[in-house]
Amino acid sequence: MKKKNRIWIYAFIALGLTLFFNNGCQKDDNDSSGDKIGAAKDLLSLSPEYQPGTYRNMDKIFNTRTFKRGQSVYALPCSAQPLTSVTYSPDGVKTYDIDNFIERNNVAGLLIIKDGQIALERYAEGNTETSRWTSFSVGKSIVSTLIGIAVKEGKIDIHNLVTYYLPQLQGTAYDGVTVRQLLQMSSGVQWDEEYLGGATSFADMWQCLLAGKGGILEVMSKLPRAAEPGTKFNYNTGETFVEGQVLKTALGGESLSSYLSRKIWANMGMESDGYWLLDSKDGSEFAGGNLSMTLRDYGRFGMFMLNNGVVNGTSMLPANWITEATVPADDSPQCGYGKLYAPDNCSGYPYSYPPGYGYNWWALPTQNWGTWEHLNDPLWWGADTLNVVIPDLPNLSGSFVAQGVFGQFIVVNQKENLVAVVWSTWKDTWIDPKEYEVYSFLNAAATYLKK
Repeated sequence: MKKKNRIWIYAFIALGLTLFFNNGCQKDDNDSSGDKIGAAKDLLSLSPEYQPGTYRNMDKIFNTRTFKRGQSVYALPCSAQPLTSVTYSPDGVKTYDIDNFIERNNVAGLLIIKDGQIALERYAEGNTETSRWTSFSVGKSIVSTLIGIAVKEGKIDIHNLVTYYLPQLQGTAYDGVTVRQLLQMSSGVQWDEEYLGGATSFADMWQCLLAGKGGILEVMSKLPRAAEPGTKFNYNTGETFVEGQVLKTALGGESLSSYLSRKIWANMGMESDGYWLLDSKDGSEFAGGNLSMTLRDYGRFGMFMLNNGVVNGTSMLPANWITEATVPADDSPQCGYGKLYAPDNCSGYPYSYPPGYGYNWWALPTQNWGTWEHLNDPLWWGADTLNVVIPDLPNLSGSFVAQGVFGQFIVVNQKENLVAVVWSTWKDTWIDPKEYEVYSFLNAAATYLKK
């Protein structure tokens, strides 16, 4: 999940929601490992003591389905020259090292794979090699990749209308919307991605998930139209659930977990089974996110993308899919670099933000990063502000990123033959200065790995 925080959200939470979410809502469930596990309804508002235990035990509070590993394991050997020292300076003044990065950003897991070898692997906040950590919206990028595989197999044409696969959405705001526009978050269907803002479309979807009785597609079917399809970018978690239903239908009813296992998890050689949050008992995968897997298996998925979807010499994806999915398309200016939160797209709080958007992947600029507004504005980010005048992260040029709230990342950098995974427990759903600091650290790490 990804959403830009706004100062009015902070004020609203401070005045009203804090008492609601923290007064008797958290489940003090200490399992045999000593983890403190919060209640499902509090997932997006957990206090720091509950975040780690909950994020690695999602199967204890939600309905889930396992996706299975195969017989062999894709080797990730340790580098003969591990990355033991990195210094970076996100504001150009203060300098930090690896330990500082972990502490400053509440990092719970950190993995850097360079040239197919583990250059850096660190765990914190009670995690180990066997911990399975929830992805939040990193899972959206996995869903789009599964759709790419289905395209390769001739099961989906992303230029088809959504209603071709889901005729039950005929007569709704999804009339005239293509699968490709879903992938680009440009359907034009009205949606409010505020996680803690009261009566919103996100809240309606989330309540369906918490109830565990399905119904998300019905919520989506009742949304009004806000713009013509393909004209505005608007981040929409519910829309990725619709993508998942399109894929499930195209697969003849096969679950997304089964397809993920058959096509990527077993073939790629993941070392552990994973699991995926469901909308109901034995129901559909919540395609908006929340897959759980080990840190190294996050890295192996990144390697799958780094290697253009080729496994054991076999291409799993269409020839141009990686470029198509991870670079803003020329015919979709609303998804262009620096355009996502421009006035044409963002009606409330437009601002300059350098990345663009592909098919459920965030695209880092190929050359000029332009400006990144409000990084140093305490009205937006409080004490987390960074004084960054002009972003300059040349080693990340052209990288593509899967992101999830509270600081989850898979960064795929084909230019440097590098994959990075970051798990975090940020105090807020999204914090732009911390996003920038992650990129600043990885940019510096890439420099050290060239030596």
